[in-house]
Amino acid sequence: MGRDRGNPRQGSRTARPGQPGYRLSVPDGRLVPVTEIDAKIEALVPAWLTLPDIAERFGVEVTRVRQLVKEGQLIAVRRGENRALHVPAEFIGEDRIVKGLAGTLTLLKDDGFSDEEMLEWLFTPDPTLPGTPVQALRENRGTEVKRRAQALAV
Repeated sequence: MGRDRGNPRQGSRTARPGQPGYRLSVPDGRLVPVTEIDAKIEALVPAWLTLPDIAERFGVEVTRVRQLVKEGQLIAVRRGENRALHVPAEFIGEDRIVKGLAGTLTLLKDDGFSDEEMLEWLFTPDPTLPGTPVQALRENRGTEVKRRAQALAV
């Protein structure tokens, strides 16, 4: 069925007690400094929105946006000096989450991807799409993105 990746959430937590500041790099099993993972994500994701920014765009309370993150419909990461939660701007349309994103996140999570791995996959160019999976979702080509996400489980 899916890749044997151990605990699917392991990649987003401190890898082992006594080694704070490191996360387990699931694909190769090595410990990686959090800053290395953060730098990789920063290089891939061009723009970010804070949860209050999204709440204002959607016309809802910030608690509703936090709930969307908790439910897995959005991915939020801590960044910046104050380590506030931020969501990639490309996940947000005019007044809603980009169509197909929540289902794609569910497929990836079910395959054991950490939040960081999902972001990396969504923002890495795929010449067969063409573009990145998140660009394809924004262009209403979600079927192809989901097909590729499902193929990862094989």
